[in-house]
Amino acid sequence: MGRTGIVGITTLCGAFAAGPSLAIATGSPSSLILVYLSQLPLFIGGLWLGAGVALAAGVTASIMLLAASNITAALMFAAVNVVPVILLVRQALLARTATAGAIEWYPPGLLTAWLTGLGLTAIAVAFLLVGGPDSLQSAIREMLAPALDRLFDERAPGRDELAHLLAMITPGLVAASWMAMTLINGILAQGLLARFGASWRPSPALATLSLPRWFPVLPVLAAATTAVGGTMRFFGINMIIVLTVPFCLAGLAVLHTIAYRFSRPALLLVSFYVLAGLFGWPLLLITVLGLIDASLRLRGRSPFRHSLGGTNDG
Repeated sequence: MGRTGIVGITTLCGAFAAGPSLAIATGSPSSLILVYLSQLPLFIGGLWLGAGVALAAGVTASIMLLAASNITAALMFAAVNVVPVILLVRQALLARTATAGAIEWYPPGLLTAWLTGLGLTAIAVAFLLVGGPDSLQSAIREMLAPALDRLFDERAPGRDELAHLLAMITPGLVAASWMAMTLINGILAQGLLARFGASWRPSPALATLSLPRWFPVLPVLAAATTAVGGTMRFFGINMIIVLTVPFCLAGLAVLHTIAYRFSRPALLLVSFYVLAGLFGWPLLLITVLGLIDASLRLRGRSPFRHSLGGTNDG
């Protein structure tokens, strides 16, 4: 592809990425749902033509927002969308030549670790910007107060406890939902590119995802910090919430490994995802399974060792 074509694609990716935020900034709140897809054009450009295109598209989108809105909106867009996409795309496109001459791409388990690190960093930055956990919780309570006032009387029993609980866990919930959003956008972009034969790297099977060996230390550390109290307890609780995302992915990898040993894996997988979508609790079980697998390396000890899920990412 020529330079003109790359410049054109970069501009389009940047424009589409900025589009939902521009619509909201100009008074179209109905476009709010599309904000969740803001990363998709950046991932498409990066996973198609490289991290440099993702960077250029992100800068283009940020400049558009700066021109149409203000510097705060542009910086927020860059922090939430551009920087994470560039980092994840760069890592995803790393590869090396194995001893047999085959190309080994950056493993999905390490990509998951990077995504987790970004989520935890976001919480830490929020602490620093607002002035600590107490200030952050106060700001969250003020933000949630109108909604709680509509649901409960001011003197309703349990209202203050609910407000305190929500203020305690909201940073982790927001970070986890952002991680899920980033993951979905990356998967959609890779899937679309692979469908048209335009992806830079082959799509990794979910069953090959294996978290790094050091990863199970994180929930232990998080649980320990919750026992300290104060600021550490606040961060530990939200750290545990963030860690549910990677361990859920690890559990799904185990599920896919098991499913592919049956003659009709799609039937098992579709049934699970339908149940998970309807009830939610199956994902909790899968998260526990992922924690067990990451800690004990079940796929490495079992007959699944030589199947899709038997690889180790670190």
